[in-house]
Amino acid sequence: MRHPRVGVAILTMGSRPAELADLLDSVAKQDTPAARVVVVGNGSPLPPLPDGVTGLELPENLGIAGGRNAALDRLREFGDVDVVVDLDDDGLLISPDVLTRLVELYEADERLGIVSFRIADERGRTQRRHVPRLRAKDPLRRGYVTTFLGGGHGLSMRMLDETGGWPEPFFYAHEETDLAWRALDEGWKVLYEPELVLQHPWTSPTRHAVYHRMVARNRVWLAKRHLPAPLIPLYLAVWTAITLARTRQPAGLRAWFAGFTEGVRTPCPPRRPMRWRTVWRMSRLGRPPVI
Repeated sequence: MRHPRVGVAILTMGSRPAELADLLDSVAKQDTPAARVVVVGNGSPLPPLPDGVTGLELPENLGIAGGRNAALDRLREFGDVDVVVDLDDDGLLISPDVLTRLVELYEADERLGIVSFRIADERGRTQRRHVPRLRAKDPLRRGYVTTFLGGGHGLSMRMLDETGGWPEPFFYAHEETDLAWRALDEGWKVLYEPELVLQHPWTSPTRHAVYHRMVARNRVWLAKRHLPAPLIPLYLAVWTAITLARTRQPAGLRAWFAGFTEGVRTPCPPRRPMRWRTVWRMSRLGRPPVI
């Protein structure tokens, strides 16, 4: 990709105006300026935005997937963006060369579809769940992976035109994996680049009230949409066992099994099982699609 132009998309619920202002300031200070910056108020009004930043207020909360698709649509209307960078509204680009390095990565590889940033808190710590591989002890190890981090990443517009956007029915949870699996099946690469850092507060995913239900429901939908039929029961059995081992709160388990049942009973089309060569490719990358 020659001289890719970067567009930045940020979702907000209107509850972090100070953090959003700091993030936009860090985007404005990048050595490589963004061609466009779009801020989406996901069912909420937007605060005053700096000059040159496009605001989009949605009448209702469409979730992460729906809100990001709305941002993509607006960026496509401009017609001058090759790479979309999604950033959490409470994140911060602490280095001014993040977009420069990102552009260089896309310039060097035509089949680079997704670049996952490293998420680190104010002390430089990266949570294990923020390392997109099974062997997560070293968050500084760069390499190709099979999923990516929602808080900070780059997406090729050419890839999105080929694979489609975010899975809106998911609303929240596993939308990144759904997109990554589609990209991998079409021959695109997903790169974890720990030198690209988004500073983000140390958080727990269970802070979201719907966490357990959404995670379980979308896990089932993910399998039903993308896995070859023989792998679906294996994948779901493995994740059921992992959940039973990890979840200590009875209320969390009840919500998880309610979401699991919802996922089994309800469709989430389209079903487009990945090729077996993609299963093999993911296995070689260290994460076969059974875990």
